Amino acid sequence: MGKHAKHLVWDWNGTLLDDISAVIGATNAAFAELGLEPITLERYRDLYTVPVPKFYERLMGRLPTGEEWIVMDDAFHRHYWALAEACVLAAGAAELLAARQASGFTQSLLSLAPHEELVPLVRRHGIAERFVRVDGRTDRSTEGKSGHMVRHLAALQGVAPERVVVIGDAADDARAAAHVGAKAVLYTGGSHSRRSLEAAGVPVVDSLEEAVAVAEELV
Repeated sequence: MGKHAKHLVWDWNGTLLDDISAVIGATNAAFAELGLEPITLERYRDLYTVPVPKFYERLMGRLPTGEEWIVMDDAFHRHYWALAEACVLAAGAAELLAARQASGFTQSLLSLAPHEELVPLVRRHGIAERFVRVDGRTDRSTEGKSGHMVRHLAALQGVAPERVVVIGDAADDARAAAHVGAKAVLYTGGSHSRRSLEAAGVPVVDSLEEAVAVAEELV
């Protein structure tokens, strides 16, 4: 990978994987266990933020305690991974990844999904070979993606941040890109409303095809 080559860092949940229905289903199943009212997709997209405990603060009116957070996180993931089995890749994702690889450009995947769950799922969808690196979360940290992005780019060796574009569905993806000096494009198919994504101050698109086209213009 040369320092002057363009490199894409893809997000997984809500970007390459069309899993918003599983996210809402798992969120409401977890809420039911915790005595919270169910949430609609629209309200979820308006309120969702990273770190995730801040999202619960917006819903509950206070930050959850450490013990409450562990219960919430475990409940969500238990329901989510059961529902995620039925999720498919976002429209056109497989073709876009294959075309970019065939063109000689590099791409990687960075997610806050648990690494041990992420890697088998990416393989199951038949796209693992499209990436030079796949990284998921390896601890229970509730922090956003910025620190993970630093480690991810360092592991890529030779990829200059100014030649990197992050494609994701959350404002946190834009923050992580800015943290390392990269660009970002945000996609409306996942966890955030267009209004909240536009507040991040980076290009916002409605398809992954458009995301790649805009990314090509940015670097």
